[in-house]
Amino acid sequence: MVQWSSCNIFSTQDHAAAAIAKAGIPVFAWKGETDEEYLWCIEDGQPLDMILDDGGDLTNLAHTKHPQLLKGIKGISEETTTGVHNLYKMKANGNLKVPAINVNDSVTKSKFDNLYGCRESLIDGIKHAMDVMIAGKGAVVAGYGEVGKGCAQCLRNFGARVIIMKIDPILIQLIQPFSRKTVTSLPAPGVTMETANPTSAEQTPRP
Repeated sequence: MVQWSSCNIFSTQDHAAAAIAKAGIPVFAWKGETDEEYLWCIEDGQPLDMILDDGGDLTNLAHTKHPQLLKGIKGISEETTTGVHNLYKMKANGNLKVPAINVNDSVTKSKFDNLYGCRESLIDGIKHAMDVMIAGKGAVVAGYGEVGKGCAQCLRNFGARVIIMKIDPILIQLIQPFSRKTVTSLPAPGVTMETANPTSAEQTPRP
């Protein structure tokens, strides 16, 4: 039997959850859960044979609070960078007790979903949530992996002034055609980010 819960407190689309529940699949999720409700939704303590995880929360919960259930789990699949890093950390520490598949680094996930999927969904989400014109707005993208590339490209295509924030001073030179900033440390809330020894290369004019 399949049981469904959300991967974070805001990710559930209520109409989709209602349709899944109508089909007879147990759904423990709704949009805008509190942290306590989120944990209640993913924790029922019943035997399970597989975990399809997004972020690693259910994997961590099974290992820390319900280790008696691990013997029945045939495998785990994880589709996020955060969750995969958690799996590697658990494996290095000898804490991963179940075989796991790294879906995040597969070609279809990293090269298609992360790049092209984010490129499509970011603007759609911003426009539906805020109903604003993107052209002329300043946009800061933190990081330039596949997700960052897709986000930066779509924002630029809609006319935003895009700045990429990156901590690696060598990789920063590869970011074209965007303005680039090398981040030396994470700022406190409300504090402007500073650059490390800005050069002419780091101050590329906005397109």
